[in-house]
Amino acid sequence: MTFASRILARPARFAEADTAAQDSTGPSRAKEARRALLARIAQFVETHDLPVTASNLATICGGLSGSHPELAQAFTAREIAGEPIDQRWLDTLGRFDPDNHSRIAALEALMDKLEYSLMRFAQTARSAQSETSDHRGALGAQIEAIAEVAVPPAVAGELAQVLDLSRAMLARIEQVEAAMARSQEETDRLRENLAKARMEADIDHLTGLPNRRAFERRLVSAALEARAKGEALSLAFCDVDRFKLINDTHGHSAGDRVLCAVAATLNEHAGDACFVARHGGEEFVMLFYGMDKAAACTRLDAIRRAQAARQLINRETGKPFGRVTFSAGVAEVTEDADTRSALARADAALYRAKQEGRNRVMMG
Repeated sequence: MTFASRILARPARFAEADTAAQDSTGPSRAKEARRALLARIAQFVETHDLPVTASNLATICGGLSGSHPELAQAFTAREIAGEPIDQRWLDTLGRFDPDNHSRIAALEALMDKLEYSLMRFAQTARSAQSETSDHRGALGAQIEAIAEVAVPPAVAGELAQVLDLSRAMLARIEQVEAAMARSQEETDRLRENLAKARMEADIDHLTGLPNRRAFERRLVSAALEARAKGEALSLAFCDVDRFKLINDTHGHSAGDRVLCAVAATLNEHAGDACFVARHGGEEFVMLFYGMDKAAACTRLDAIRRAQAARQLINRETGKPFGRVTFSAGVAEVTEDADTRSALARADAALYRAKQEGRNRVMMG
C-alpha cells in the first residue's frame, strides 16, 4: 500500500475520531489525535518535497483531516494515476475551491456598493451645492436691497443688527458651500482611485495581461452566459516548457522577458473570441468563447506553432534562448454543469502533454 493510500484511506474517520476522543476520554486523546495529524502532514510534505507555506499547509490539512473531502479524493486520485503531487498541482487545487469564487463575488459586490455610494454622495453634494449657491445669491440680493431702503431712526439700529446677522449667515453659507465643493472633489478622487485600484488588481504587472483574479471572475460570468445562451465555452492551461532551465541558464530577468514574449504571442494570435490571462509563474490560461474543445484545440495549436517558430535571443548577453515552447491542456467548460470539472480536465490534459514530450496541445 502506498504512502498516500495509507494516510488518505480514512481522513473523515480521523476527524470523527478526534471528536469522539474529546467526548470519551477527554483532552488527552484529542491531543494525541492532533499530534498524529501534524505528523502525517509533516510526512506528507517531506515525502512530496513541498515548500512549507501557509497555503500548502491549509490544503494538505484539509485533505488529510477530512475537513475537505474533495481534497482528500483529489490526493488519492492523483497518486492512483501515478501523477506527481508537486507545487504546481497544489496551486491548481486552489482553482477548484468553490469558496474562492464566493469570496471573489462577495468582494466584487462590496466594491460595487462602495462605488455606488460614492457616486450617490457626489450627486447629492453637487445638487446641494447648486441649490445652496442659488439661495445664497437670492438672499444676498434681498439683503442689499433692504439695506438701501430708508427707515426711521427708531428702527435703523435694529435693522442694522438684522443685516449684520444676515451677512454673517451668508458668509457661513459660503463656507459650507466651499466645504461641499471640497467634499465633492475628494469623492471624485476616491472614485477615480477605486476604479484605478480595481483595474490594477486585475492586471499582471510583468506581462500586462489580466491576472488570475481577473480570469476567475471572467470564468464565472462567461460560464453563466454560455450556458444561458446554449453556446460552447472552452478553456486551456498553457505552461512554458522547461522554464526552470531558462531561469537557471540565463537568470530570472531573462526569464521574465521570455514570459513577456510568450504572453505577447498568446495575446497577438488569440483574437477577439479569446480571453488570455497569466495564471501565475510560467502558466497562462485562456477562454475560448463559442468554441468547443476541438475548435479551441485547433486554435491553440496554431498559436503553439507560432511560438515554437520564434527564435528568441537574450538581448543582454547575445546568447540564444533557442526555441521557447509551451504545452497546453484544453477542456470544454460547457461539457457538464460543474465548471471546476473543466479546470481539472484541462489540468490533467496539460500534464499528459508534458509527459508525452511537451510542445503539444491535448484535450481533456
